[in-house]
Amino acid sequence: MIVIGLVGRIGAGKSTVARRFAEHGAVVVDADALAHEALADPEVVAAVVERFGAGILAAGGRIDRSALARQVFGVTPAHEAALAALEAIVHPRVRRRVEAILAAERERDRGADGERVLVLDVPLLVQARWDDLCTGLVIVECEEAARRARLAARGWSAEQIAARDAAWERGYRRPAAGPGTWCVDASGDPAYTLAQVDEAWRAMRSH
Repeated sequence: MIVIGLVGRIGAGKSTVARRFAEHGAVVVDADALAHEALADPEVVAAVVERFGAGILAAGGRIDRSALARQVFGVTPAHEAALAALEAIVHPRVRRRVEAILAAERERDRGADGERVLVLDVPLLVQARWDDLCTGLVIVECEEAARRARLAARGWSAEQIAARDAAWERGYRRPAAGPGTWCVDASGDPAYTLAQVDEAWRAMRSH
């Protein structure tokens, strides 16, 4: 089975690229969705409240992700420590779920006609060192002005963008170019972006 990791800043266009791969028949694993599931686990809720306080709870005892985000995303050392603490609680659970999905898909792959493709859409894939699960990487790039305009259109403030960018930059190392690494420019015309995804799909399927 081919396991492709998507790499790119928030707002760069990873979701667009993931959807195109899904249209080609790839299985897409959305780590954000798995993290949201983990945050609903009572054990995780208890651990998060113990670390961050009851102020991060919404009505009904659920975690208020916006309140939690304000504590963990930012440019200060305190934000960095808070994010590391949250990741220590959530990431092992998400990693186990991802590994279980990979194992199940590899089992299905044994009976498939042709090698199947699984795409890992993980926001901090490289920073968390989860690229060790991948046989290839797709780096989604976007001009900074276009990326910021997209996030602003979603209602993000400049401060929120800076906070997420700070989290991204900590521990990021750009993957080396070479076989098994593809770059997709998602700055402009969607048709141009999708054509690049199509080309990457053909290349990875031909190996």
